[in-house]
Amino acid sequence: MAQRFEQDRPRLRAVAYRILGSLAEADDALQDAWLRADRADTFEVDNLSGWLTTVVARVCLNMLRTRDTRREEPLDDGTGRGPAATAHSVTGVGAPPADPAEEVQLADEVGFALLIVLDSLGPAERLAFVLHDMFDVPFGDIAAMLDKTPAAIRQLASRARRRVRGVPAPDADLPRRRRAVDAYLAATRGGDFDALVSLLHPDVVLRADAAVVPTPEPIAVTGVEQVARGAMASMARARLTGVVLVDGRVGLAMAENGRLRVVLRFTFADDGLITGIDVIAEPDRLGELRISGIGA
Repeated sequence: MAQRFEQDRPRLRAVAYRILGSLAEADDALQDAWLRADRADTFEVDNLSGWLTTVVARVCLNMLRTRDTRREEPLDDGTGRGPAATAHSVTGVGAPPADPAEEVQLADEVGFALLIVLDSLGPAERLAFVLHDMFDVPFGDIAAMLDKTPAAIRQLASRARRRVRGVPAPDADLPRRRRAVDAYLAATRGGDFDALVSLLHPDVVLRADAAVVPTPEPIAVTGVEQVARGAMASMARARLTGVVLVDGRVGLAMAENGRLRVVLRFTFADDGLITGIDVIAEPDRLGELRISGIGA
């Protein structure tokens, strides 16, 4: 069992990471799964790799179902006191804290936007989509995990697939606005102040709720240079940000430790310049948003 678990560890870790969206939690899930596997009687198990995948998936499902109680953690303020600094304090014995650089690399490989949309799905939808669409686990096997029929799992996966892939928005300017938002994200990640300024309307206004900074009250910033400087201050967050549809309109969303943390909604002038940026981080407001992928 130990030999097979180590042989399958890369795949099992990939499964756990895509279900949970957090490298630290994925490693915790593998620790828990190993303890369960080591104690189990597997004499009659014909497919150990498939059985281990089921064990890991069940552990991840339990973690997803208990996750809501931790959704209102404040954003990491850069001082090391936020959730990014504490998320690894519960890692199991022998599981070192996840490397932030590895976390970013893995998120980039999977796709920031995909992880963000997955976070907006319910546990059953997320499990069905990840296991079937990403790892070819049969619907029947997933049905046994969730105590549902294979037909019900097929519907869950289909619904999740529509959210992940997105649907064409009725906005005819979507392609142009997506290019603008892509350029905004690239400029913010790269610290290119001049490129960012070129995307903003002279009268641009940025509004941020009280949970963004945080501040006692929402804030508003006006003017190209002031807004651009504010965006430059969020370079670290931009590394974990992806382009998504927010209520059917192109926007940005940032996930930290597998949780949706910040959403940016944009408004545009007729010439395509950005006239307004609404930065949302309050949990109640985030919960009201519909996040989906952008269809081709």
